[in-house]
Amino acid sequence: MKKLMLQLVKFGGVGFLCFLIDFAILSLLTEAFKVNYLVSSAIAFSVSVVVNYVLSVVFVFDVDCQNNKKRNFILFVFFSVIGLILTELIMKLGVDIISWDYRVVKIAATAIIMIYNFVTRKLFLEKKGNKN
Repeated sequence: MKKLMLQLVKFGGVGFLCFLIDFAILSLLTEAFKVNYLVSSAIAFSVSVVVNYVLSVVFVFDVDCQNNKKRNFILFVFFSVIGLILTELIMKLGVDIISWDYRVVKIAATAIIMIYNFVTRKLFLEKKGNKN
């Protein structure tokens, strides 16, 4: 249980850093360059996914080395694409239907997707013997 708690703290730290990267790129593209918020969100999410992958593999999850790095990255990207689709749906719903500011919706979407990300990465990237 202690190892799981430490892992959650590390995941939270990596997630917070990636959120800052994601949010900064989203805001910069949308505000400074007048890119549509959905396009900005997709670009920002994609950049943060790459950073998140590297940091997650190095610092958070005890990745199964029996599986090759290509397989792990493909799984990570696959689940991240699902996360991106969910993020875009939440953004569209929050901004266009509920009429909330895109930044507020992004924060809410990030909180929801963070849970999804932890569960999928723990299940599919970590060694099977590390059930904590």
